Amino acid sequence: MISRVKAAVSQLVGGAASSGGPGPRSGQEQRPKFPYSRPPFLHLSEEEAQRAADHSNRPIVVPGQGRRTLLPWDTGYAEVINAGKSALNEDQAAREVVFVARRRPMSSAADGKDEQSADKEREGIEFHYWALFDGHAGTGAAVMASRLLHLHICDQLRDIVGVLRDCDVPPPICLTSEAGTVSGEAAKGPPHQGDWEPPTDSEARFLLEKEISHEYLVIGAIENAFCQMDKQIEREQHSHCILGGCCALAVVYLLGKIYVANAGDSRAILIRSGDTFPLSSEFTPESERQRLQYLGYLQPHLLGNEFTHLEFPRRIQHREIGRKMLFRDYSMTGWAYKTIEEDDLKFPLVYGEGKKARVMATIGVTRGLGDHDLKVHCSNIHIKPFLSCIPEVKVYDVTKYEHGVDDVLVLGTDGLWDVISDREVADAVTRVLSNCEPDNPSRFTLAAEDLVMRSRGILKERGWRLSNDRLGSGDDISVFVIPLYGHM
Repeated sequence: MISRVKAAVSQLVGGAASSGGPGPRSGQEQRPKFPYSRPPFLHLSEEEAQRAADHSNRPIVVPGQGRRTLLPWDTGYAEVINAGKSALNEDQAAREVVFVARRRPMSSAADGKDEQSADKEREGIEFHYWALFDGHAGTGAAVMASRLLHLHICDQLRDIVGVLRDCDVPPPICLTSEAGTVSGEAAKGPPHQGDWEPPTDSEARFLLEKEISHEYLVIGAIENAFCQMDKQIEREQHSHCILGGCCALAVVYLLGKIYVANAGDSRAILIRSGDTFPLSSEFTPESERQRLQYLGYLQPHLLGNEFTHLEFPRRIQHREIGRKMLFRDYSMTGWAYKTIEEDDLKFPLVYGEGKKARVMATIGVTRGLGDHDLKVHCSNIHIKPFLSCIPEVKVYDVTKYEHGVDDVLVLGTDGLWDVISDREVADAVTRVLSNCEPDNPSRFTLAAEDLVMRSRGILKERGWRLSNDRLGSGDDISVFVIPLYGHM
């Protein structure tokens, strides 16, 4: 086991090692469902795409290049490829405006509804969507998610369009009992029929009434959309050559609120009046240690008899059996002593610190899409059970604040945040925007371009260096700068 883990650790560069998944099925041709390309909204020519893939020069790419094609809302975007970490740029991005139509009942066609009812069914809502996908161990999952995740969100929202559009109508009420679940008017029973009676006092204690806000309905729709996206990747990974996995950061603007859904280590911050407000959390082996350890404790078979869910300050040596050593379990934030047993010699489920922390010595993130075939190096131990596809969703109510012309939302993959802080990002964005005329629609693209330049650095004899001579980011970098003034 130790030699296998050492081999895996030695191969680790960035997110994940080789997935070790099965190859093409016998007699079945693998073909990409979505061939690799850069985000469609960039409108790159073939020659521009080739230049963008240059690992040595790492040119910064913006929408339309010299043509300065503008995205909806004048959203700024810029990206750059890695410095040789992977053959292709494993980041992907999406920007969409999506109309959500009310879901038409199956029986409506047969019922012969009148024209007025048909018009009502066509009513819907619109949402704006931005997303970044940071791939690892291949580009397939990131490319597929960038093309489809917004459609899954749309599909999930269709069930609640009527509730969201009629803002004056109170949210649905769910009554749950031992007999089942009813909701809304159905819970009151038919007004002129004698087959329904109100619950007796003895029955009432089994009823639970709970009001669900519109906000939480949208959060649930986004969470389910991520789950459905992950299931689709699993279903089609072999037939359509979907390799690896990806972190996913998605922003949905709907009815005056921004929903930031994050599954991975990409991040979003709000810059308002020069101050910064984080709108996402990073999910890494360190930040989710207790969740991972608890799962390993509950289902030890997932550890393959080669890992321990306990954490120690360092690797335990065989000669230390019987001695006292600091440790912590899933229930602990602090440390305590325990007597070392032979089982404690197994490799820790979570090992390493900071960016070097790994789950089962393999992957450095704990949430995302894909990775269904990911295994511990040279073993049959699957890692997917420890990786969650469910995002954390944070909500920002735009209507509660007044926003200035320089207030923005910044989304970035970890290639940005690994080398510059929130404060440095805010200062850089504010500087660029203040030097541009407020009516210049390209100012947000210039801000995104500047952030990518600052985090990439300049190529010198000792590699890519920042202005203070610190090592720049050698990772793929993708950045959105989304204006809040005048659009929301």
